[in-house]
Amino acid sequence: MISTQRKKREAKQRAFYITFDIISSILSYSVLFFYRKKYIETKLFDIKSPFDFDINFLFGAFVFTALWISIYQISGFYNDIFRRSRLKEFFQTFNQSLFGSILLFFLFILDDIVTNYKDYYKSFFIFLSYHFLLTYLFRFILSSRTNFLIQKGKISFNTLIIGSNQNAVDLYNKLRNKNFSTGHNFVGFVSVDNNIKFLLEKKLNYLGNYTDLDKILSENDIEEVIIAVESKEHNKVQNILNLLEDENVKIKMIPDTYDILSGKVKLESYGEPLVEIPNRPLSVTGAFIKRVFDIVVSIIVLIVFSPIFLASMVLVKLSSKGDIFFRQERVGYKGKKFNIIKFRSMVADAETNGPQLSCKEDPRITPWGRIMRKYRIDELPQFFNVIKGEMSIVGPRPEREYYIKKIVEKAPYYKQLHKIKPGITSWGMVKFGYAENVDEMIQRLKYDLVYLENVNLLNDIKILFYTILIVLQGRGK
Repeated sequence: MISTQRKKREAKQRAFYITFDIISSILSYSVLFFYRKKYIETKLFDIKSPFDFDINFLFGAFVFTALWISIYQISGFYNDIFRRSRLKEFFQTFNQSLFGSILLFFLFILDDIVTNYKDYYKSFFIFLSYHFLLTYLFRFILSSRTNFLIQKGKISFNTLIIGSNQNAVDLYNKLRNKNFSTGHNFVGFVSVDNNIKFLLEKKLNYLGNYTDLDKILSENDIEEVIIAVESKEHNKVQNILNLLEDENVKIKMIPDTYDILSGKVKLESYGEPLVEIPNRPLSVTGAFIKRVFDIVVSIIVLIVFSPIFLASMVLVKLSSKGDIFFRQERVGYKGKKFNIIKFRSMVADAETNGPQLSCKEDPRITPWGRIMRKYRIDELPQFFNVIKGEMSIVGPRPEREYYIKKIVEKAPYYKQLHKIKPGITSWGMVKFGYAENVDEMIQRLKYDLVYLENVNLLNDIKILFYTILIVLQGRGK
């Protein structure tokens, strides 16, 4: 549970970024507007066009700014708003500026009347250059100010050390003895063994054993976890990571020689060299591309298949008593719960005796429901879940909390799937299909873990292609 104070701090910092992004957007649009009035229209009509803040200018500034803020929001730029690498932010801003400028160029500038095509190129590069330089200048100032406040100790993050012996003590001493603050407000430590005494308890509060991490993180509003276990305790690391999978914390580890040689240790502007455990398998750019792909494809599917959608609504209502849509709570990205939407394919109150998975000859399935399942028509409403941002088109299928607890008992690494948004279809659905029990869910899990390690747009398109073949062949359940 994120504290109110922490939410306010993040909201204030986010507001600074959004405000400056709005200013840079309006300024860069003003430059483009002035250039078109001063040079293109003057040359085209052989008259001097006045540069007025008329309704056209205001409307254009509003639309351009709304699109820019949407791009930043969808790409996840406003996440993790404090701890920023200025170099990474440089390339991130350039990629966003390039993508947004191309999009706006094709949407609004390409149909302009010009004397020759060079005017198009000049307009594009002037707009891109000014937008990128202004946006990054403001962001650089904000990031530099934030880093300064962190090093002065004005901004810090509640940090928990996992480990209790020499490695943990050495790490704590190194971070505490620096001439500047590393941004860590050490709340305490947890142990990975059951000893009575710990070396680190002389310096930090002992908060319990790592098996109680969920409770400890929530009660102390932890923002960062550093794993500093001994060599003999390395067999516990995977268990620790599984417990941290659904937690909204930054995870770091002290590196060993292999981590250093394999290039996992990143050079930081302050602090000790640590291995950051990524909580998402996609880069910011990759996540942005996937999100745009999801939205575009979902809108196209809902428009193209709207006749089938409307017909299904009627047939579901006529086939049996009950609601047209079936909503059920599932667990999604980072363990957040949401309501998945489907066309109802079973009789009403099909689970009066508790959670129950469907099977091939399930008597609860209605006649029209059986046809919908065969061609996966019942999944169509989930494209609304995708547009809302709760799901992706391709990703591991979301399960109910009841079944997740049963899966985790046998396969604790299942929680790794919560690193990405659940999907309408998945590699597991293509290679294995629907599961009728927990053991089959675990068998399907290995395919979803393979996808997790190979998430990219090309693989999403490949999985979508295979899914279309399955639908056309009527191989759904």
